[in-house]
Amino acid sequence: MAELPGSVLFCCNYNVIRSPMAEGMMKQLYGRQVFVQSCGVRHEMETDPFTVEVSSEVGVDLSRHRPKSFAEMLEWGDDIAAFDVIVALSPAAQRQALELTRHASVEVVYWPILDPSGMGERREQRLDAYREARDQIRARILQQFGAPEDEAGS
Repeated sequence: MAELPGSVLFCCNYNVIRSPMAEGMMKQLYGRQVFVQSCGVRHEMETDPFTVEVSSEVGVDLSRHRPKSFAEMLEWGDDIAAFDVIVALSPAAQRQALELTRHASVEVVYWPILDPSGMGERREQRLDAYREARDQIRARILQQFGAPEDEAGS
């Protein structure tokens, strides 16, 4: 298994689609081995219902997720620079993460994950776009951090 960081922050534009999916799947895969949070550049929206639905299909419950921004995390006393790895899922989030950690030695990585918002005209087409984003995130998590201990031997 790859070396797991002690803490990971996932970030995207609004913390309503990609970063909550990533946070939920990371927690599902690695449990308490890694401290995981997510945030957005902004947070004017509620968690996207399609995000909740496609996450539940893989056993991740995001029904109680409450979006938060970088600014809120800082207001609450969270030290963004204290995370071992910050994974940006949008260019705006990458810029914000780099700005907030410019004087710290924090690894900031960018994963170009599909933004499914606004894709598809029919419900099933939209769900398929969200599933594609979810599956891209899961693949990148496993690629970056390795198979969880309970899957490593199977």
